[in-house]
Amino acid sequence: MNESSQTLIEKSFTFEDCGGCQSLTLSVPEVLDPQYGMYVWPCAVVLAQYAWMARSELQHKTILELGAGVSLPGVVAAKCGARVILSDSAELPLCLRNCRRSCDVNHLPNVPVIGLTWGQASPELLSLPPVDVILGSDVFYEPEDFEDVLVTVSFIVRRNPHAQFWTTYQERSADWSIDALLHKWDLKCINVPLETFDANKNHLAGSTLPGNHTVQMMIITRQVF
Repeated sequence: MNESSQTLIEKSFTFEDCGGCQSLTLSVPEVLDPQYGMYVWPCAVVLAQYAWMARSELQHKTILELGAGVSLPGVVAAKCGARVILSDSAELPLCLRNCRRSCDVNHLPNVPVIGLTWGQASPELLSLPPVDVILGSDVFYEPEDFEDVLVTVSFIVRRNPHAQFWTTYQERSADWSIDALLHKWDLKCINVPLETFDANKNHLAGSTLPGNHTVQMMIITRQVF
């Protein structure tokens, strides 16, 4: 699909604190395309809500979003004062283009967008600056990708021992588990209840996402022995 034949739709999201004193409204461009990374998924809204509620601790931190697609969580972090790097697979140029579109729409011209393919020790991965937080929404989608995601996360947190991986996933299978892979790659995780960051609702940020989907939030860190 070439650029001229793509149909773009802009979706707006408004994040507010509990008292309504502060808010952030932004838009992200969706593309009518069969690739996953062209849409806002329920997990992205939940992770963006977490970033919004944690905005005070994100200021001046370096954030890397994996599998960014339309980049909603990363754009929220950038708008909250973080130094953000957006990444998606180097094999998906349309997704990388959409990352750049999201930056353009939200007046973030200085946010770098890089091709980063999970599980590969690419020059882009090796040349990353020190990272404080990794973001990833719905990166645990295809089971065959799970280990590649965690290989990349493990590499980053070995270099940045205090880094955290904030990730949301949608429950799609009762057999879904990354426990063995976390152990294999010296990682550990804690679950973050959605009610602790006001995300346990069908309507979030002015949208009908996450709807009735069952979304979970985890923070994955390095396992220190």
